[in-house]
Amino acid sequence: MKPTPFYTKLAHISISILAIGFIAVIGKSVLAPLIIALLIALLLIPSASFLERKLRFPRAAAAFTVLLVITGGVVGLMVLLGSQMSDFSLELPAFQKQLMLSLDDLQHWISHSFNINNRQQAAYINQTAETALGHGTEFISTTLISLSSSLLFLVFTFLYTFFLLLHRGLLLRFMVALFNENHSPVVLEVVERVQYIIRKYIVGLLLQMAIVATLTCAVFMLLGIKYAFLLGLLTGILNVIPYVGIFTSLVLSAVVTFATGDAAHVLFVAIAVVCVHLIDGNYIMPKIVGSQVKLNTLTAVLGLVVGEMLWGVTGMFLAIPVIAIAKVIFDRVEGLKPWGMVLGEDDMAAAQVTIPADEELPPLE
Repeated sequence: MKPTPFYTKLAHISISILAIGFIAVIGKSVLAPLIIALLIALLLIPSASFLERKLRFPRAAAAFTVLLVITGGVVGLMVLLGSQMSDFSLELPAFQKQLMLSLDDLQHWISHSFNINNRQQAAYINQTAETALGHGTEFISTTLISLSSSLLFLVFTFLYTFFLLLHRGLLLRFMVALFNENHSPVVLEVVERVQYIIRKYIVGLLLQMAIVATLTCAVFMLLGIKYAFLLGLLTGILNVIPYVGIFTSLVLSAVVTFATGDAAHVLFVAIAVVCVHLIDGNYIMPKIVGSQVKLNTLTAVLGLVVGEMLWGVTGMFLAIPVIAIAKVIFDRVEGLKPWGMVLGEDDMAAAQVTIPADEELPPLE
């Protein structure tokens, strides 16, 4: 049998990538919560299996219990963040006054440095404000739609996670039945490694988020920054998005500090966030998260860009774990190994993730 020509392979690959992208765009409302639910389910399988084996919980009761616990944790975090935002909103008048004073000083500096008089600056600001007010109704309606969509998104994510945990044995048998019986060991190995890597990755990500938030809060409190706890908590949460999240938290922290402090505090905040990011990138993430997901920087950045183009912020959150799952599959399918190679690091020996001998994976059945 003649080998398939390269141009034929290239055509097949191009058509497959376009088809996957098209399906991802039109199926966002179904696929996005389903993938998030899959990641959560992979994280919760050990807990659900423990309740079933040790405490003799029925599968449905075990799935609902672990989901209820993690939902309570998320709600608690949101309540904590909401309380901090509520305290911040009480000082909005003072915040706006300080911001206007800072903008007034900036206006005088621009006038003195660039010979643009205050009247020209005021005209430009008024024009911008009128344009923004003209779109005010549209913005409010879009915000309300977005809130209702987010609530629906969370409800479907909860339901998908519950049913994935409930029917995980059926889904495993389905995946094994899709392939030839000779390939069953490979399929089971891929499932086990995906479960192991994703579980370790998500736990490491949560631990990294907690450490970064704690470090940032401590540094901001030592510097005497107002709303240190709120800014530190936001920095830890936004840090989940690689590269982009830390920049967003830096801008947000600088703006809030600029309106509530002085230029020296803004400089200290910027230095503090950069230092925390350096500690995170060189020590925390490689030890906690990076040891489980071995992707090169180019792949990670491209994944973030493509994820944002397809699904916005949700796509940026899901880009890294989805690529990590794809790499596990590529590394164990003969015809796809080159793709697994290009997604990983230069040193492929170091990129192989092995499950420790004492690591017991809970059965999917």
